[in-house]
Amino acid sequence: MLRTLLLIVALAVGVIGLGAHLAGHRDAMPAALWGFAIAVAVLVERWRYRSRNAGVDGDWQKTEERFVDPESGQTLQVLYNPRTGERRYEPDNHA
Repeated sequence: MLRTLLLIVALAVGVIGLGAHLAGHRDAMPAALWGFAIAVAVLVERWRYRSRNAGVDGDWQKTEERFVDPESGQTLQVLYNPRTGERRYEPDNHA
């Protein structure tokens, strides 16, 4: 929700800044650049840091690595996807 709002506001600032620059306001270009830069950053962040649930299906392999989550106190097991290099943490049922 917050990402979507930030994306909408950033695109609006970029478009308004670009329109103002094209209308002859010389000081409007930084607003356009910042608006579009923030919009690109939000889109890249969405692509780069996908949801953990996005890769539930796949070639996940259990590892021997386990640790205690400091927030919950729960023992977690590390799963590894050799195709993507991604790591995932799930509750350890054997603890």
